[in-house]
Amino acid sequence: MSALLGAFMAVLDIQITNASLKDIQGALSATLEEGSWISTSYLVAEIIMIPLTTWLVQVFSARRLAVWVSAFFLVASLLCSMAWSLESMIVFRAFQGLTGGALIPLAFTLILIKLPEHHRAKGMALFAVTATFAPAIGPTLGGWLTENFGWEYIFYINVPPGLLMIAGLLYGLEKKATQWHMLNSADYAGILTMAMGLGCLQVFLEEGHRNNWLESNLIVGLGATAAISLILFVILQFSRDNPLLNLRILGNRNFGLCSISSVGLGIGLYGSVYALPLYLAQIQGYNAMQIGEVIMWMGAPQLLIIPLVPKIMKYISPKWLCAFGFAMFGIANFASGVLNPDFAGDQLNQIQLLRALGLPFVMVTLSLIATAYLRVEDAGSASSLFNVLRNLGGAIGIALIATLIDARAKTYFDYLREALVPSNPQVAERLQLWSETLGSQQAALGKLSEMTHQQASIMAYNDAFHFIGIALGISMLAVFFSRHLPSTASNVHSAAH
Repeated sequence: MSALLGAFMAVLDIQITNASLKDIQGALSATLEEGSWISTSYLVAEIIMIPLTTWLVQVFSARRLAVWVSAFFLVASLLCSMAWSLESMIVFRAFQGLTGGALIPLAFTLILIKLPEHHRAKGMALFAVTATFAPAIGPTLGGWLTENFGWEYIFYINVPPGLLMIAGLLYGLEKKATQWHMLNSADYAGILTMAMGLGCLQVFLEEGHRNNWLESNLIVGLGATAAISLILFVILQFSRDNPLLNLRILGNRNFGLCSISSVGLGIGLYGSVYALPLYLAQIQGYNAMQIGEVIMWMGAPQLLIIPLVPKIMKYISPKWLCAFGFAMFGIANFASGVLNPDFAGDQLNQIQLLRALGLPFVMVTLSLIATAYLRVEDAGSASSLFNVLRNLGGAIGIALIATLIDARAKTYFDYLREALVPSNPQVAERLQLWSETLGSQQAALGKLSEMTHQQASIMAYNDAFHFIGIALGISMLAVFFSRHLPSTASNVHSAAH
Protein backbone atom coordinates (compact mmCIF):
# COMPACT_ATOMS: atom_id res chain seq x y z
CA MET A 1 0.00 0.00 0.00
CA SER A 2 2.90 2.37 0.72
CA ALA A 3 4.27 1.84 -2.79
CA LEU A 4 0.83 2.42 -4.31
CA LEU A 5 0.58 5.65 -2.35
CA GLY A 6 3.90 6.73 -3.87
CA ALA A 7 2.70 5.98 -7.41
CA PHE A 8 -0.53 7.87 -6.71
CA MET A 9 1.41 10.93 -5.55
CA ALA A 10 3.73 10.81 -8.57
CA VAL A 11 0.85 10.66 -11.07
CA LEU A 12 -1.11 13.28 -9.13
CA ASP A 13 1.79 15.74 -9.32
CA ILE A 14 1.74 15.60 -13.12
CA GLN A 15 -1.74 17.16 -13.21
CA ILE A 16 -2.06 19.04 -9.94
CA THR A 17 -0.10 22.10 -11.16
CA ASN A 18 -2.29 22.59 -14.26
CA ALA A 19 -5.07 24.44 -12.47
CA SER A 20 -2.55 26.62 -10.61
CA LEU A 21 -0.17 27.54 -13.43
CA LYS A 22 -1.47 31.10 -13.71
CA ASP A 23 -0.89 31.73 -10.00
CA ILE A 24 2.58 30.18 -10.11
CA GLN A 25 3.48 32.17 -13.23
CA GLY A 26 2.34 35.37 -11.56
CA ALA A 27 4.35 34.66 -8.41
CA LEU A 28 7.49 33.88 -10.44
CA SER A 29 6.98 36.71 -13.00
CA ALA A 30 6.85 34.23 -15.88
CA THR A 31 4.98 34.44 -19.18
CA LEU A 32 2.51 31.78 -20.33
CA GLU A 33 5.08 30.17 -22.65
CA GLU A 34 7.80 30.23 -19.98
CA GLY A 35 5.42 28.75 -17.44
CA SER A 36 4.79 25.73 -19.67
CA TRP A 37 8.25 24.50 -18.69
CA ILE A 38 6.99 23.95 -15.14
CA SER A 39 5.06 20.94 -16.46
CA THR A 40 7.46 20.02 -19.26
CA SER A 41 10.50 19.73 -16.96
CA TYR A 42 8.62 17.25 -14.72
CA LEU A 43 7.49 15.11 -17.66
CA VAL A 44 10.92 15.03 -19.32
CA ALA A 45 12.67 13.90 -16.13
CA GLU A 46 9.93 11.36 -15.41
CA ILE A 47 10.04 9.66 -18.80
CA ILE A 48 13.85 9.36 -18.62
CA MET A 49 13.71 7.78 -15.16
CA ILE A 50 11.02 5.18 -15.88
CA PRO A 51 13.18 2.84 -18.03
CA LEU A 52 16.10 3.14 -15.59
CA THR A 53 14.12 1.99 -12.56
CA THR A 54 14.29 -1.75 -13.23
CA TRP A 55 18.09 -1.62 -13.49
CA LEU A 56 18.37 0.60 -10.39
CA VAL A 57 16.27 -1.88 -8.39
CA GLN A 58 18.75 -4.63 -9.31
CA VAL A 59 21.69 -2.47 -8.22
CA PHE A 60 20.38 -0.93 -4.99
CA SER A 61 17.45 -3.27 -4.04
CA ALA A 62 13.77 -2.35 -4.06
CA ARG A 63 13.78 -1.27 -0.40
CA ARG A 64 16.75 1.06 -0.63
CA LEU A 65 15.69 2.64 -3.94
CA ALA A 66 12.06 3.06 -2.86
CA VAL A 67 13.01 4.81 0.38
CA TRP A 68 15.61 7.01 -1.31
CA VAL A 69 13.36 8.22 -4.12
CA SER A 70 10.45 8.73 -1.71
CA ALA A 71 12.61 10.92 0.53
CA PHE A 72 14.01 12.87 -2.41
CA PHE A 73 10.48 13.30 -3.80
CA LEU A 74 9.47 15.02 -0.55
CA VAL A 75 12.58 17.21 -0.62
CA ALA A 76 11.86 18.17 -4.23
CA SER A 77 8.23 19.01 -3.35
CA LEU A 78 9.35 21.32 -0.53
CA LEU A 79 11.93 22.96 -2.80
CA CYS A 80 9.20 23.60 -5.40
CA SER A 81 7.11 25.40 -2.78
CA MET A 82 10.10 27.63 -1.98
CA ALA A 83 11.08 28.43 -5.60
CA TRP A 84 12.15 32.06 -5.96
CA SER A 85 12.36 32.23 -9.77
CA LEU A 86 11.17 30.41 -12.86
CA GLU A 87 14.61 28.84 -13.34
CA SER A 88 14.66 27.44 -9.79
CA MET A 89 11.12 26.09 -10.19
CA ILE A 90 12.06 24.31 -13.44
CA VAL A 91 15.10 22.70 -11.79
CA PHE A 92 13.10 21.61 -8.72
CA ARG A 93 10.24 20.25 -10.87
CA ALA A 94 12.75 18.24 -12.91
CA PHE A 95 14.15 16.82 -9.65
CA GLN A 96 10.60 15.99 -8.56
CA GLY A 97 9.88 14.32 -11.92
CA LEU A 98 13.07 12.28 -11.69
CA THR A 99 12.06 10.82 -8.33
CA GLY A 100 8.37 10.53 -9.25
CA GLY A 101 9.28 8.64 -12.42
CA ALA A 102 10.87 5.93 -10.27
CA LEU A 103 7.90 5.65 -7.91
CA ILE A 104 5.48 4.54 -10.64
CA PRO A 105 7.25 1.38 -11.93
CA LEU A 106 8.56 0.68 -8.41
CA ALA A 107 5.02 0.29 -7.15
CA PHE A 108 4.22 -2.35 -9.72
CA THR A 109 7.50 -4.16 -9.15
CA LEU A 110 6.68 -4.39 -5.45
CA ILE A 111 3.22 -5.76 -6.25
CA LEU A 112 4.94 -8.58 -8.13
CA ILE A 113 7.41 -9.21 -5.31
CA LYS A 114 5.09 -9.00 -2.30
CA LEU A 115 1.72 -10.31 -3.51
CA PRO A 116 1.04 -14.02 -4.09
CA GLU A 117 0.09 -14.89 -7.65
CA HIS A 118 -3.63 -15.35 -6.98
CA HIS A 119 -3.85 -11.80 -5.59
CA ARG A 120 -2.04 -10.00 -8.41
CA ALA A 121 -5.24 -9.11 -10.28
CA LYS A 122 -6.41 -7.34 -7.12
CA GLY A 123 -3.04 -5.59 -6.90
CA MET A 124 -3.41 -4.37 -10.47
CA ALA A 125 -6.91 -3.16 -9.69
CA LEU A 126 -5.52 -1.07 -6.85
CA PHE A 127 -2.74 0.17 -9.10
CA ALA A 128 -5.32 1.22 -11.70
CA VAL A 129 -6.58 3.76 -9.17
CA THR A 130 -3.22 5.55 -9.29
CA ALA A 131 -3.24 5.66 -13.09
CA THR A 132 -6.80 6.91 -13.60
CA PHE A 133 -8.14 8.49 -10.42
CA ALA A 134 -5.07 10.65 -9.76
CA PRO A 135 -5.21 12.49 -13.13
CA ALA A 136 -8.97 12.96 -12.69
CA ILE A 137 -8.76 14.67 -9.29
CA GLY A 138 -5.44 16.47 -9.88
CA PRO A 139 -6.82 19.67 -11.46
CA THR A 140 -9.70 19.77 -8.95
CA LEU A 141 -7.48 19.37 -5.92
CA GLY A 142 -4.91 21.81 -7.26
CA GLY A 143 -7.54 24.45 -7.98
CA TRP A 144 -9.13 24.07 -4.55
CA LEU A 145 -5.83 24.28 -2.66
CA THR A 146 -4.68 27.31 -4.66
CA GLU A 147 -7.97 29.13 -4.25
CA ASN A 148 -8.24 28.54 -0.51
CA PHE A 149 -4.62 28.41 0.72
CA GLY A 150 -2.17 29.38 -2.02
CA TRP A 151 -0.28 27.57 -4.78
CA GLU A 152 2.49 26.46 -2.40
CA TYR A 153 0.06 23.99 -0.82
CA ILE A 154 -0.11 21.85 -3.97
CA PHE A 155 3.45 20.85 -2.98
CA TYR A 156 2.96 20.84 0.81
CA ILE A 157 0.21 18.24 0.39
CA ASN A 158 2.86 15.63 -0.52
CA VAL A 159 4.48 15.76 2.92
CA PRO A 160 2.02 13.83 5.20
CA PRO A 161 1.42 10.90 2.78
CA GLY A 162 5.12 10.96 1.87
CA LEU A 163 6.22 10.44 5.45
CA LEU A 164 3.63 7.67 5.87
CA MET A 165 4.89 6.04 2.68
CA ILE A 166 8.54 6.05 3.82
CA ALA A 167 7.59 4.53 7.20
CA GLY A 168 5.60 1.78 5.47
CA LEU A 169 8.42 0.97 3.05
CA LEU A 170 10.98 0.76 5.87
CA TYR A 171 8.70 -1.55 7.82
CA GLY A 172 7.44 -3.76 4.99
CA LEU A 173 10.48 -4.37 2.78
CA GLU A 174 13.41 -6.58 3.67
CA LYS A 175 17.00 -5.39 3.47
CA LYS A 176 19.20 -6.65 0.64
CA ALA A 177 22.84 -6.06 -0.20
CA THR A 178 23.78 -3.50 -2.82
CA GLN A 179 25.07 -5.03 -6.07
CA TRP A 180 27.83 -2.50 -6.77
CA HIS A 181 29.48 -4.78 -9.36
CA MET A 182 26.51 -4.18 -11.70
CA LEU A 183 27.67 -0.59 -12.13
CA ASN A 184 30.77 -1.90 -13.92
CA SER A 185 28.77 -3.84 -16.51
CA ALA A 186 25.98 -1.31 -17.03
CA ASP A 187 24.86 -0.38 -20.55
CA TYR A 188 25.94 3.27 -20.29
CA ALA A 189 25.70 3.85 -24.05
CA GLY A 190 22.12 2.61 -23.92
CA ILE A 191 21.35 4.80 -20.91
CA LEU A 192 22.81 7.88 -22.64
CA THR A 193 21.03 7.37 -25.97
CA MET A 194 17.77 6.48 -24.23
CA ALA A 195 17.91 9.57 -21.99
CA MET A 196 18.75 11.91 -24.86
CA GLY A 197 16.17 10.36 -27.17
CA LEU A 198 13.23 10.28 -24.76
CA GLY A 199 14.11 13.65 -23.21
CA CYS A 200 14.36 15.45 -26.55
CA LEU A 201 11.24 13.70 -27.86
CA GLN A 202 9.23 14.77 -24.81
CA VAL A 203 10.32 18.42 -25.18
CA PHE A 204 9.68 18.22 -28.94
CA LEU A 205 6.10 17.08 -28.30
CA GLU A 206 5.44 19.44 -25.37
CA GLU A 207 6.87 22.61 -26.93
CA GLY A 208 6.43 21.95 -30.66
CA HIS A 209 2.95 23.45 -30.92
CA ARG A 210 3.93 26.59 -28.99
CA ASN A 211 6.91 27.12 -31.33
CA ASN A 212 5.10 26.40 -34.62
CA TRP A 213 6.77 23.03 -35.05
CA LEU A 214 9.24 22.94 -37.97
CA GLU A 215 9.34 26.73 -38.20
CA SER A 216 11.51 26.70 -35.06
CA ASN A 217 15.18 25.71 -35.30
CA LEU A 218 15.05 24.53 -31.68
CA ILE A 219 12.16 22.14 -32.37
CA VAL A 220 13.81 20.83 -35.55
CA GLY A 221 17.04 20.22 -33.64
CA LEU A 222 15.22 18.44 -30.82
CA GLY A 223 13.33 16.24 -33.27
CA ALA A 224 16.50 15.29 -35.14
CA THR A 225 18.38 14.56 -31.91
CA ALA A 226 15.50 12.42 -30.62
CA ALA A 227 15.29 10.43 -33.86
CA ILE A 228 19.04 9.76 -34.07
CA SER A 229 19.37 8.92 -30.37
CA LEU A 230 16.41 6.53 -30.32
CA ILE A 231 17.56 4.76 -33.49
CA LEU A 232 21.00 4.27 -31.91
CA PHE A 233 19.32 3.08 -28.70
CA VAL A 234 17.31 0.44 -30.58
CA ILE A 235 20.40 -0.75 -32.46
CA LEU A 236 22.35 -1.01 -29.19
CA GLN A 237 19.59 -2.93 -27.42
CA PHE A 238 19.30 -5.52 -30.19
CA SER A 239 23.07 -5.96 -30.37
CA ARG A 240 23.64 -6.70 -26.66
CA ASP A 241 23.15 -9.96 -24.77
CA ASN A 242 22.11 -8.11 -21.59
CA PRO A 243 20.35 -4.94 -22.78
CA LEU A 244 18.96 -2.15 -20.62
CA LEU A 245 15.52 -2.94 -22.09
CA ASN A 246 14.68 -6.16 -23.88
CA LEU A 247 12.97 -4.71 -26.96
CA ARG A 248 12.56 -8.19 -28.44
CA ILE A 249 9.43 -8.65 -26.33
CA LEU A 250 7.67 -6.27 -28.74
CA GLY A 251 7.70 -9.22 -31.15
CA ASN A 252 5.50 -11.19 -28.75
CA ARG A 253 2.00 -11.13 -30.27
CA ASN A 254 0.11 -10.08 -27.16
CA PHE A 255 2.70 -7.62 -25.90
CA GLY A 256 3.16 -5.99 -29.31
CA LEU A 257 -0.57 -5.56 -29.90
CA CYS A 258 -1.18 -4.32 -26.35
CA SER A 259 1.69 -1.86 -26.76
CA ILE A 260 -0.31 -0.29 -29.60
CA SER A 261 -3.31 -0.23 -27.28
CA SER A 262 -1.18 1.38 -24.56
CA VAL A 263 -0.28 4.27 -26.88
CA GLY A 264 -3.98 4.68 -27.71
CA LEU A 265 -4.82 4.57 -24.02
CA GLY A 266 -2.34 7.39 -23.39
CA ILE A 267 -3.95 9.46 -26.16
CA GLY A 268 -7.41 8.82 -24.71
CA LEU A 269 -6.55 9.29 -21.04
CA TYR A 270 -4.33 12.35 -21.23
CA GLY A 271 -5.89 13.77 -24.40
CA SER A 272 -9.40 13.93 -22.92
CA VAL A 273 -8.09 15.37 -19.63
CA TYR A 274 -6.37 18.06 -21.75
CA ALA A 275 -9.11 18.87 -24.29
CA LEU A 276 -12.14 18.86 -21.99
CA PRO A 277 -10.87 21.45 -19.45
CA LEU A 278 -9.62 23.60 -22.34
CA TYR A 279 -13.06 23.54 -23.95
CA LEU A 280 -14.85 24.35 -20.69
CA ALA A 281 -12.50 27.26 -19.96
CA GLN A 282 -12.29 28.70 -23.47
CA ILE A 283 -15.86 28.20 -24.71
CA GLN A 284 -18.00 27.93 -21.57
CA GLY A 285 -16.00 30.27 -19.32
CA TYR A 286 -15.68 27.75 -16.47
CA ASN A 287 -13.27 28.45 -13.62
CA ALA A 288 -10.88 25.86 -12.16
CA MET A 289 -13.35 24.59 -9.56
CA GLN A 290 -16.19 24.21 -12.08
CA ILE A 291 -13.89 22.34 -14.44
CA GLY A 292 -12.79 20.11 -11.58
CA GLU A 293 -16.40 19.22 -10.77
CA VAL A 294 -16.90 17.97 -14.34
CA ILE A 295 -13.60 16.03 -14.42
CA MET A 296 -14.46 14.37 -11.10
CA TRP A 297 -17.34 12.54 -12.77
CA MET A 298 -14.71 10.54 -14.65
CA GLY A 299 -12.61 9.81 -11.55
CA ALA A 300 -14.87 9.19 -8.57
CA PRO A 301 -17.11 6.40 -10.02
CA GLN A 302 -14.00 4.37 -10.89
CA LEU A 303 -13.37 3.80 -7.19
CA LEU A 304 -16.56 1.73 -7.14
CA ILE A 305 -15.97 -0.11 -10.42
CA ILE A 306 -12.27 -1.04 -10.18
CA PRO A 307 -12.66 -3.52 -7.25
CA LEU A 308 -15.36 -5.38 -9.22
CA VAL A 309 -13.20 -6.02 -12.30
CA PRO A 310 -11.09 -8.91 -10.83
CA LYS A 311 -14.31 -10.64 -9.78
CA ILE A 312 -15.89 -10.26 -13.23
CA MET A 313 -12.69 -11.66 -14.78
CA LYS A 314 -13.52 -15.02 -13.22
CA TYR A 315 -16.51 -15.32 -15.57
CA ILE A 316 -15.60 -13.23 -18.63
CA SER A 317 -12.29 -13.30 -20.52
CA PRO A 318 -10.05 -10.28 -19.81
CA LYS A 319 -9.74 -9.84 -23.59
CA TRP A 320 -13.47 -9.12 -23.96
CA LEU A 321 -13.54 -6.94 -20.84
CA CYS A 322 -10.64 -4.88 -22.17
CA ALA A 323 -12.32 -4.47 -25.57
CA PHE A 324 -15.54 -3.43 -23.81
CA GLY A 325 -13.60 -0.83 -21.80
CA PHE A 326 -12.00 0.66 -24.91
CA ALA A 327 -15.41 0.68 -26.61
CA MET A 328 -17.06 2.61 -23.76
CA PHE A 329 -14.15 5.05 -23.57
CA GLY A 330 -14.24 5.56 -27.34
CA ILE A 331 -18.02 6.02 -27.45
CA ALA A 332 -17.72 8.64 -24.70
CA ASN A 333 -15.30 10.65 -26.84
CA PHE A 334 -17.47 10.38 -29.95
CA ALA A 335 -20.39 11.54 -27.77
CA SER A 336 -18.22 14.51 -26.72
CA GLY A 337 -17.79 15.36 -30.40
CA VAL A 338 -21.29 16.84 -30.76
CA LEU A 339 -20.56 20.06 -28.87
CA ASN A 340 -22.50 23.29 -29.33
CA PRO A 341 -22.62 26.59 -27.41
CA ASP A 342 -25.20 25.16 -24.99
CA PHE A 343 -23.37 21.86 -24.40
CA ALA A 344 -21.71 22.03 -20.99
CA GLY A 345 -21.80 20.62 -17.46
CA ASP A 346 -24.90 18.45 -17.17
CA GLN A 347 -24.53 16.76 -20.57
CA LEU A 348 -20.79 16.26 -20.07
CA ASN A 349 -21.36 14.68 -16.65
CA GLN A 350 -23.29 11.86 -18.32
CA ILE A 351 -20.50 11.35 -20.86
CA GLN A 352 -17.92 11.34 -18.08
CA LEU A 353 -19.77 8.42 -16.52
CA LEU A 354 -19.24 6.46 -19.76
CA ARG A 355 -15.51 7.18 -19.52
CA ALA A 356 -15.57 6.11 -15.87
CA LEU A 357 -17.30 2.87 -16.85
CA GLY A 358 -14.79 1.98 -19.55
CA LEU A 359 -11.42 2.91 -18.05
CA PRO A 360 -11.28 0.41 -15.15
CA PHE A 361 -11.88 -2.52 -17.51
CA VAL A 362 -8.93 -1.35 -19.63
CA MET A 363 -6.52 -0.49 -16.81
CA VAL A 364 -6.92 -3.78 -14.93
CA THR A 365 -6.94 -6.17 -17.91
CA LEU A 366 -4.59 -4.68 -20.53
CA SER A 367 -1.40 -5.52 -18.64
CA LEU A 368 -2.60 -9.08 -17.97
CA ILE A 369 -3.24 -9.66 -21.68
CA ALA A 370 0.07 -8.06 -22.68
CA THR A 371 2.28 -10.14 -20.42
CA ALA A 372 0.43 -13.46 -20.37
CA TYR A 373 3.03 -15.11 -22.63
CA LEU A 374 6.19 -13.32 -21.43
CA ARG A 375 8.98 -14.84 -19.37
CA VAL A 376 9.35 -13.84 -15.71
CA GLU A 377 12.71 -12.17 -16.38
CA ASP A 378 11.13 -9.84 -18.93
CA ALA A 379 8.72 -8.29 -16.41
CA GLY A 380 11.01 -5.30 -15.79
CA SER A 381 11.36 -4.47 -19.49
CA ALA A 382 7.61 -4.89 -19.94
CA SER A 383 6.95 -2.49 -17.06
CA SER A 384 9.25 0.18 -18.48
CA LEU A 385 8.06 -0.14 -22.08
CA PHE A 386 4.36 -0.10 -21.20
CA ASN A 387 4.65 2.95 -18.97
CA VAL A 388 6.86 4.85 -21.44
CA LEU A 389 4.53 4.05 -24.35
CA ARG A 390 1.48 5.20 -22.43
CA ASN A 391 3.17 8.45 -21.41
CA LEU A 392 4.45 9.02 -24.95
CA GLY A 393 0.95 8.30 -26.24
CA GLY A 394 -0.31 11.05 -23.94
CA ALA A 395 2.38 13.48 -25.09
CA ILE A 396 1.77 12.68 -28.77
CA GLY A 397 -1.99 12.94 -28.27
CA ILE A 398 -1.83 16.33 -26.55
CA ALA A 399 0.58 17.69 -29.18
CA LEU A 400 -1.66 16.52 -32.04
CA ILE A 401 -4.85 17.71 -30.33
CA ALA A 402 -3.45 21.19 -29.65
CA THR A 403 -2.29 21.49 -33.27
CA LEU A 404 -5.55 20.05 -34.60
CA ILE A 405 -7.71 22.47 -32.62
CA ASP A 406 -5.78 25.51 -33.85
CA ALA A 407 -5.58 24.40 -37.47
CA ARG A 408 -9.19 23.25 -37.76
CA ALA A 409 -10.52 26.35 -35.98
CA LYS A 410 -8.84 28.54 -38.64
CA THR A 411 -10.19 26.35 -41.44
CA TYR A 412 -13.72 26.36 -40.04
CA PHE A 413 -13.61 30.13 -39.48
CA ASP A 414 -12.68 30.70 -43.14
CA TYR A 415 -15.46 28.34 -44.20
CA LEU A 416 -18.09 30.03 -42.02
CA ARG A 417 -16.95 33.53 -43.00
CA GLU A 418 -17.71 32.79 -46.66
CA ALA A 419 -21.37 32.22 -45.77
CA LEU A 420 -21.65 35.27 -43.50
CA VAL A 421 -22.22 37.96 -46.12
CA PRO A 422 -24.64 40.91 -45.75
CA SER A 423 -26.64 39.65 -48.73
CA ASN A 424 -27.66 36.64 -46.68
CA PRO A 425 -31.10 37.52 -45.22
CA GLN A 426 -30.47 35.72 -41.94
CA VAL A 427 -27.15 37.51 -41.46
CA ALA A 428 -28.68 40.89 -42.28
CA GLU A 429 -31.52 40.27 -39.82
CA ARG A 430 -29.13 39.23 -37.04
CA LEU A 431 -26.86 42.25 -37.66
CA GLN A 432 -29.86 44.56 -37.51
CA LEU A 433 -30.98 43.07 -34.19
CA TRP A 434 -27.49 43.33 -32.68
CA SER A 435 -27.07 46.87 -33.96
CA GLU A 436 -30.22 47.92 -32.11
CA THR A 437 -29.19 46.01 -28.98
CA LEU A 438 -25.52 47.03 -28.89
CA GLY A 439 -25.96 50.56 -30.25
CA SER A 440 -23.85 50.48 -33.42
CA GLN A 441 -23.15 48.58 -36.62
CA GLN A 442 -19.49 48.22 -35.63
CA ALA A 443 -20.41 46.53 -32.34
CA ALA A 444 -22.76 44.21 -34.21
CA LEU A 445 -19.97 43.18 -36.62
CA GLY A 446 -17.69 42.57 -33.65
CA LYS A 447 -20.34 40.36 -32.07
CA LEU A 448 -20.74 38.43 -35.31
CA SER A 449 -16.98 37.87 -35.54
CA GLU A 450 -16.87 36.68 -31.92
CA MET A 451 -19.72 34.23 -32.45
CA THR A 452 -18.13 32.92 -35.66
CA HIS A 453 -14.78 32.35 -33.93
CA GLN A 454 -16.58 30.54 -31.10
CA GLN A 455 -18.49 28.29 -33.47
CA ALA A 456 -15.32 27.50 -35.43
CA SER A 457 -13.55 26.58 -32.20
CA ILE A 458 -16.41 24.32 -31.12
CA MET A 459 -16.28 22.49 -34.45
CA ALA A 460 -12.50 22.08 -34.00
CA TYR A 461 -13.02 20.59 -30.51
CA ASN A 462 -15.51 18.14 -32.02
CA ASP A 463 -12.80 17.01 -34.44
CA ALA A 464 -10.36 16.63 -31.54
CA PHE A 465 -12.72 14.34 -29.63
CA HIS A 466 -13.37 12.33 -32.80
CA PHE A 467 -9.60 11.88 -33.16
CA ILE A 468 -9.39 10.54 -29.59
CA GLY A 469 -12.31 8.20 -30.29
CA ILE A 470 -10.58 6.83 -33.41
CA ALA A 471 -7.35 6.22 -31.46
CA LEU A 472 -9.31 4.26 -28.85
CA GLY A 473 -11.10 2.33 -31.61
CA ILE A 474 -7.73 1.23 -33.01
CA SER A 475 -6.71 0.19 -29.49
CA MET A 476 -9.86 -1.92 -29.21
CA LEU A 477 -9.10 -3.65 -32.52
CA ALA A 478 -5.54 -4.42 -31.39
CA VAL A 479 -6.95 -6.15 -28.30
CA PHE A 480 -9.32 -8.20 -30.48
CA PHE A 481 -6.35 -9.70 -32.36
CA SER A 482 -4.54 -10.71 -29.15
CA ARG A 483 -4.59 -14.28 -27.82
CA HIS A 484 -6.83 -15.27 -24.95
CA LEU A 485 -5.11 -15.71 -21.60
CA PRO A 486 -3.92 -19.24 -20.84
CA SER A 487 -5.60 -21.13 -18.03
CA THR A 488 -2.55 -20.40 -15.85
CA ALA A 489 -2.91 -16.65 -16.36
CA SER A 490 -2.83 -16.13 -12.64
CA ASN A 491 0.96 -16.27 -12.87
CA VAL A 492 1.06 -13.28 -15.17
CA HIS A 493 4.05 -11.08 -14.49
CA SER A 494 2.49 -7.88 -15.67
CA ALA A 495 4.25 -4.58 -15.44
CA ALA A 496 2.03 -2.43 -17.49
CA HIS A 497 1.99 0.67 -15.42
